[in-house]
Amino acid sequence: MQGFDYKNYDGLGLAELVKKKEVHPRELVEEAIKRTEAHNPKLNAVIHKMYEQAREVADKELTGAFAGVPMLLKNITQEMEGEPMTAGSRSLRTYRAKTDSEYTRRLREAGVVILGQTNVPEFALVAVTEPSHYGATRNPWNLDYTPGGSSGGSAAAVASGIVPIAGANDGGGSIRIPAAYCGLFGLKPTRGRTPVGPTYGRTWQGASVEHVLTRSVRDSAAMLDELRTYEKSAAFYAPPFEGSYMEASQTPIGKKLRIAYSKASPIGTEVHPECEKAVVKAAKLLDSMGHYVEEREVPVDGHKMARSFLTMYFGETAALLTSLEEVLGRKATYTDVEPSTWLLGLIGKATPAEEFILSIREWDKAAYQMETFHETYDFYLTPTTAFPPAKIGELEPTSSEKFLISSIGKLGLRRLLKKIGIVDQIAQKNLMRTPFTQLANLTGQPAMSLPIHQTSGGLPVGVQVMAAKGREDLLLQLAGEIEKSEHWLKIEKNPLF
Repeated sequence: MQGFDYKNYDGLGLAELVKKKEVHPRELVEEAIKRTEAHNPKLNAVIHKMYEQAREVADKELTGAFAGVPMLLKNITQEMEGEPMTAGSRSLRTYRAKTDSEYTRRLREAGVVILGQTNVPEFALVAVTEPSHYGATRNPWNLDYTPGGSSGGSAAAVASGIVPIAGANDGGGSIRIPAAYCGLFGLKPTRGRTPVGPTYGRTWQGASVEHVLTRSVRDSAAMLDELRTYEKSAAFYAPPFEGSYMEASQTPIGKKLRIAYSKASPIGTEVHPECEKAVVKAAKLLDSMGHYVEEREVPVDGHKMARSFLTMYFGETAALLTSLEEVLGRKATYTDVEPSTWLLGLIGKATPAEEFILSIREWDKAAYQMETFHETYDFYLTPTTAFPPAKIGELEPTSSEKFLISSIGKLGLRRLLKKIGIVDQIAQKNLMRTPFTQLANLTGQPAMSLPIHQTSGGLPVGVQVMAAKGREDLLLQLAGEIEKSEHWLKIEKNPLF
């Protein structure tokens, strides 16, 4: 492997070297381990290491598009039989997966070598990765800042060059937000495109989908070719696509598209000037490429979408806490989880089923509105996030908020929650920094974050692009073209890379 620089290759590049027998998978694994041991003490991206298993797999005959490529799984839903699956929570610290998830099984068929698991916030509930059980994950571009969440550990691992690809999922922006904060490419596929089984037929009522975080567009596209599926147990199916996503990512669009963009937060909150700049830069670039670009809002009520998302969020947390009884052998208590998780669960238990159903109906209305919108516009551009990355600990509850959460949590005062307006406070605090990404989760559309801007302080800022259901191919075509431009953020500028 003399003269070989592991970190400068994407996943397909490494796989090609393996195929040509210019490098052995075991050498790639050892290099990934070396980089993990060098960078992880600073980053805290990898929370479970599987080095010996990876070495054993690397010494076997591997086949598939990514044969021999080291990869990390996200420590929630991406189960591997016999390995921990804590979802970032001390309540699951003794739990071991009973079977491979369909996602993991597909990865193995693609030939990847699984090296370990990445850090997540408890139960993937927030957009920063700072679980009390494992500690905070840090951003490779600046260790004082968050890499985002919930796929923050995966983003930090890819952005630091530990692995070229890492597992991720997205229920409200958890692929796109870390991609934006860490200068990566992040695609959230259409609802039903990638596997969720066999344990589940849907996650977060279909809002959450599985995929990856990558440095290159083609790695994301080729992995989508490997992951796309028809599952017997799945509640949702994506519109069929008979072509190759990998080929799409390498094929110019070749026609003039209609593109709408907006800098405004859908919930009326502040948007940082750097995030506005990123969208304007993208709009000018697309205009220079010959597309028709105009500033226009989508015909969706952003406030209704935010409330609908949070209603699902609260209900899913309540159901999760109830299901912990299967693992704990008793009902979960306040001390089993982080205080904010317990509070979210209490709000969920105080939310009527009627309200939950009405909120899901709002998803369907918005899906119709967006599909109609995309009959005129091929893409909709927004900032990926309303602010650049926050500092580690910046979004922690204040001492007074912690006291309130503790008091309500210990006493179980469900009915008091809505009366004191704490739901609105949580909504404002959780969504004001990341108000753009939830729409695609609720409507089921594909959306991606492009790394095309940096703040004056050197932190990455992403631009989100949404397309009609089933049009990942069109998104990947656009991303592939922009990746070749001077505006695409060069990952090697990252100090830890």
